[in-house]
This record gives sequence, structure tokens and C-alpha cells, in this order.
Amino acid sequence: MLDADLKSKINKLWDKFWSGGISNPLQAIEQMSYLLFMKRLEDEDVKRQQESQLTGEKYDSIFQDCPDCRWSEWTNYSADDILDHVRDTVFPFLRNLGGEESLYARYMKDAVFSIPTASLLIEAVKIINNMHIKEQNRDTKGDIYEYLLSELKTAGKNGQFRTPRHIIKMMVEMVDPKVGDVICDPACGTAGFLVNSYHHILRENTSPDFIKVDEEGNEYNFKGDKLDDKQWAFLKERTLYGHDFDQTMIRTSMMNLMMHGINDPQVDQVNTLSTRYNETNKYDVVLANPPFKGSIDKSDINENFTINTTKTEILFLELMYNMLVNGGRCAVIVPQGVLFGSTRAHKGIRKKLLEDCRLDAVVSMPSGVFKPYAGVSTAFLLFTKGESTKKVWFYDMEADGYSLDDKRTFIDGKGDIPDITGKFEARDVEEFEDRKAKCFFVPFEEIEENDYSLSISNYKEIEYEEIEYEPPEVIKGKIMELENKIIKGLQELNI
Repeated sequence: MLDADLKSKINKLWDKFWSGGISNPLQAIEQMSYLLFMKRLEDEDVKRQQESQLTGEKYDSIFQDCPDCRWSEWTNYSADDILDHVRDTVFPFLRNLGGEESLYARYMKDAVFSIPTASLLIEAVKIINNMHIKEQNRDTKGDIYEYLLSELKTAGKNGQFRTPRHIIKMMVEMVDPKVGDVICDPACGTAGFLVNSYHHILRENTSPDFIKVDEEGNEYNFKGDKLDDKQWAFLKERTLYGHDFDQTMIRTSMMNLMMHGINDPQVDQVNTLSTRYNETNKYDVVLANPPFKGSIDKSDINENFTINTTKTEILFLELMYNMLVNGGRCAVIVPQGVLFGSTRAHKGIRKKLLEDCRLDAVVSMPSGVFKPYAGVSTAFLLFTKGESTKKVWFYDMEADGYSLDDKRTFIDGKGDIPDITGKFEARDVEEFEDRKAKCFFVPFEEIEENDYSLSISNYKEIEYEEIEYEPPEVIKGKIMELENKIIKGLQELNI
């Protein structure tokens, strides 16, 4: 998505972070985010000053009390002065900017500047300034941040990890968010689902003449030219919402959204499973890959939950049901155990998804999809709140376009994905009755008889190839003949 020169510079920066003592990729991304935020502040300030000159309205620069906090000022400081200035002057300035409820205060909450050397800071500044090279109509800033995030290759302590971009894109395409939908990810991590939802809506509202395709077959240059001013305002300000309990993830997701054009991200820090979260019947679309493990104190579990469990993967499913308005759609990744677990809680959540929702699809994914983070087998569910299920569409995904080992080598980047999205779209006009195929329908009554199991192995028919063997006496004769040849050969050797 980026030119080779810029990728090379970013890779060099990673090496410098590592040698400079910042070996955790998430910490490195966080420090880069602070710098990107500083650069963005001046860009926005300059833009508003120019607009005020055109309109004649008065605008006071946010840097009027601290002009040497401007990116363009301090980035020209010498190696002897730059590090101390950023740590002791620029950072405190950012924390106190705009009041307690401002975007700046939310972004800089608990922020710690930990770039250890002036040389590393100067290298990072060079990379960020390179974002303003010839962009060739690409969202270079967003692409650079996505490239940084691609370095997150280890799962967090609570089982959270970055969902592969092509998996997110597939799920978003199948949920198909529209202009006017209010979208939420209750465990947003790096905001991948929110960013892709934004791009999906833009793509659907961009004239074909504007859309371009890069060398890997990825579409870009989504202008949203079909949107009017009111729709643009809704999309930018009231469409995308994210929550996460990890402050570092909040900062990362806010920066990801800002780098993709969302100026005031609606992202906040909260444990959505706890008593401190009470949003119900609010969202049209929920998309998520919530943590598969982790713990929550029983006394802190939200009282709105009806299923008695402390398992987060089950609680998140009921949470998403509660968050949706009637008719709202959800796509969520779950561990395979949710599909067939035999506990009362497992059966209870599956029954709820089948009887209180229309469970549209269960797509089982191969275990290597989340490597090198984890080798756990997963699936994703798509459901619509407010009507009962008559039949469920199952798909047995075998390939995602990358090798399924720890290296995750690029093959074609697609695998079964085009087949999944195409056949899902055609599910209302095709029968999908062949249980030996990759996808098929299963009626609700059959699932109910199977303890509400959503494991595709319970319903898929495996076609065994019949092998015809020769009669025993023929096999015995061939063995005797072979033995005689061996004996004769040995006797000849002894002569």
C-alpha cells in the first residue's frame, strides 16, 4: 500500500526503536502516535487560520501561548535541545489543551513520553514529515498507520489481538453498513472494524469513475461524492463509536481514526461488560472481535445480562444483542468452543441467538487465520436482532489467501473470501441444499434437536471415496509370489 522507499524508512525506524530500548511494538506505535498527534494539531490549526481569513471570523491559534510547541518550530531544534523540549514543554502543553472534556484531554490521558534518545526522536520526525510526499491520490497517512499496526504480532495479556485486515473487510462487506447507520465496536482495539466500515460506506457512495485499483487488486480513492453535506456530517460525527478497557488501545484507535479522516473520534475507555456501561438498543450495526479470555469480577458484571457466566466470549455476545436496536445487525468473531460448548451458558447464548435473532450465517475459519498471535480455531457469526431464525447458512472456510503457518505468507490474499461473500449475497435465491459442499442451509428444527449446536461438523456430510480391494486369496497369492522371489534371490547370493 506504500512505496518501497517509505516502507524502508519505517522498517529502519522499527530497528531504531528496538536498539533504543523500545522493543514492545505497541509501545513504539504509541510513541509514534503522540508525534503524529502533534503534527496533526498544527496542520489543523493552520487550516482553521486559513479558513478564518476567508470568512472574516476571528480565530485564536491554540499555540498562541506556546508558539514553540508548534511542530514546525521544535522539529528544527538541535539534537541537544529537542528531546528535553518535547518531554518538558510540548507534552505538558498537550495535556492541558482544550479542557478536561476535549479531544486532547481524552487522547493524552495517562500519556507518557518515553522516546529515550534525541536521535530516535529525530528519525521519527523525518518519517512523519515524509507522509507529505507525493501521495498519488492514496490515503498515505492512513496507510502508514496501518503499516505500523501490522507489526503487532503478539496477543495481549487478556487475549486481545489485531484482526487481519482482509477478515475485517469480509465481515464488513457481509454486514453492509449504510449511510445513517450508527456503528459500534465494544472491544475496538485498534479500530480496524470502524475504519473499514467508514471505507465501505464511502466506497458505496463513490462514483465508479473515481475508484482506482492498486497492483494487489485493492480498490482505493473513495471520494464519497454521492454524499450530501448532511450525510457527510453524520458519517464523520455520529456514525462510528468504539469502546475498550485498555487506555493504550484507546489512543491507538483514536489515532487510527484520525489518520483516516475522522477528526473527533467517538472512542472511550470503559469495560463494556461491567456495571459502568449501560448502552442498550442504541446501535444499528455492531462489529467486533472481543477478547476470548480474560476475567471480570462477578460483582462487577453488568446486571442487564441474563446468562449466568463469567466467560467473556459469552457475555460479549449477549452484550451485542443488548446494544442493537430491533433490526440491527451484528458480525462477531468467536472461538469454536462457543459453537458447541455443553454448559448451560453456552446453550443459553446459542438459544438466544437462534430464537431472539435471525442467525444469518456461521462461517468457520481455519485455525491458522490468527497466527502468529494464536492458533485457536474461530468462526464468525452474523445475526439480526428481533426475529427468530428459520434456517442458518453455514460455510466451511478452508483458506483465506495466506499460508496458515506462523509466517502467514501471501498467496493470493483472497482464498475463499470472494466465494463466501458472493454466496452469502445469493443465499436468498439459491437453495444450498448439498451438505457435502462448502456451504449449505440447516433448518432451525434440526439445530434445536442438536442442543442448539452451531458446529458445522454436526451437519456436514463427508463423502468417503469407496476403495475396491482385491479378494484375499489374490492378495495372499501375490504375497507368496513376492516371498518366493526374495528367497530365490537370497539363495543365489549364497552360491
